[in-house]
Amino acid sequence: MQTRKIVINTCWGGFSLSDKAIGLYAGLTNQVFDHVSVWDMERDDPMLVRVVETLGEAANGDHARLKVVEIPADVKWEIGEYDGMEHVAEKHRVWH
Repeated sequence: MQTRKIVINTCWGGFSLSDKAIGLYAGLTNQVFDHVSVWDMERDDPMLVRVVETLGEAANGDHARLKVVEIPADVKWEIGEYDGMEHVAEKHRVWH
């Protein structure tokens, strides 16, 4: 079965990367992000996953504990969060 890896934050506070992680990502991709624009990163970006897997805890930004979650590749997914603590959920239809 094919899988996809997604980076999430698993503690209160919110997704963020350390300076070291931002620097490594920039070196691998030639894309520069700052501490605000990391929110625009695609969480299934293979280079982001590589940075978090390579650095481990050193990838964590302020008030973050990053984790790589692996899901089936064919699942349509989204990140849900409460006060910065995130989870990966399968997308489904919602009507209001």
